[in-house]
Amino acid sequence: MSAERASGSAEGSDPSENGLLRMRELAEASGVSAGTIKHYLREGLLPEPVRTSRNMAYYGPEFVERIRLIKQLQEERFMPLKLIKGVLEEDPERAKALVELEDRILDRALGENRERLSAAEVRRRYEVPQELLDRLGELEILTPNSRGYGHFDVEIVAAISHFRAGGYDERIGFTAYDTVRYRDALQALVEDEVGVLLERLAGEVEPDRAVELLEAGAEPHRDLIAALHSKLLLAELRRQRAARG
Repeated sequence: MSAERASGSAEGSDPSENGLLRMRELAEASGVSAGTIKHYLREGLLPEPVRTSRNMAYYGPEFVERIRLIKQLQEERFMPLKLIKGVLEEDPERAKALVELEDRILDRALGENRERLSAAEVRRRYEVPQELLDRLGELEILTPNSRGYGHFDVEIVAAISHFRAGGYDERIGFTAYDTVRYRDALQALVEDEVGVLLERLAGEVEPDRAVELLEAGAEPHRDLIAALHSKLLLAELRRQRAARG
């Protein structure tokens, strides 16, 4: 709506009676300061308000939700304002769907990771030395807190314990640093995978259904990675044997 049309529509009536908000009211409703909202306006992240004079502007109720979304993308997703502007211009509804889906997935994952095992219990159950746990923590392979190790950390320790039981230990050169190779190799895969999943699921299926799909795919996904790893490992051994002539 142009400034002239907006001004004309406001003549003869109080804009606040039509649900429009003054800047102070918008700041209170959105939980974002007036200074920050003005910055969003200057950066083109918000549409033009309804102006009744040079110094008076009113904002529709849709501004509240949009401002909250911008702040969420900025603070929780660490997205720069330039990128947020592009996302909102392209499809603001999809941006909201992405945030909702990510939150639902994280809530479910954090729920699974809520139960904790103490370091003493992890050492007892998996027969790993504290020195190894400390080193894995320094490498950020494990991320314990004051209450101990979460579900995924425990699964990592269990896998390392199985490796060690099979002879993969320090005596033949296998150390905590070997886990970094897997972590770094998987990081690029995971970044690509998350992008693909969110692109295909966000806004296309309900968040609860999307979470169900992810949970249903977890086990076959692990099986697929394990099978591909074994196949590639065998192929690489053959390649190196052939290279040696």
